[in-house]
Amino acid sequence: MTTLATIPKDYIAQLPEERKAAITKLHELIKKHMPKELEVGISYGMLAYYVPKSIYPAGYHCKPFPPLPFINLASQKNFIALYHSGMYAKKELYDWFIAEYPKHAKYKLDMGKSCVRFKKIDDIPYDLIAELLGKMSVKEWIDIYEKSIKK
Repeated sequence: MTTLATIPKDYIAQLPEERKAAITKLHELIKKHMPKELEVGISYGMLAYYVPKSIYPAGYHCKPFPPLPFINLASQKNFIALYHSGMYAKKELYDWFIAEYPKHAKYKLDMGKSCVRFKKIDDIPYDLIAELLGKMSVKEWIDIYEKSIKK
């Protein structure tokens, strides 16, 4: 879904009614449990939780002007997507999430390298996502990014 929103409140306001509650709940959960150093905004047409330039001035390797992304949340056509860059970059975190998911959800995990797709809005594992958000610090994310992604 493309958006012209420039702040999270406007992004959520333009969502279809059936998505607003779930996205709002995820957004609030992420803000509550994400590392304190992250900032919240809109990036790449999604809700974004990123490392501010004041902490990591080099920005994102593909385009150095935006800040370093860490977590994104989006309402796509057929699902809600949660992107967690740490799961892409740290296999142990990815493996942990895959092993834990069935303990928290009734339906099969639909996941890419860093994207978890929730097609069943009533089966979003909020507790698992809250736990995931505490598994990696901003410092660890920057260190992993510097060593393995930004070459």
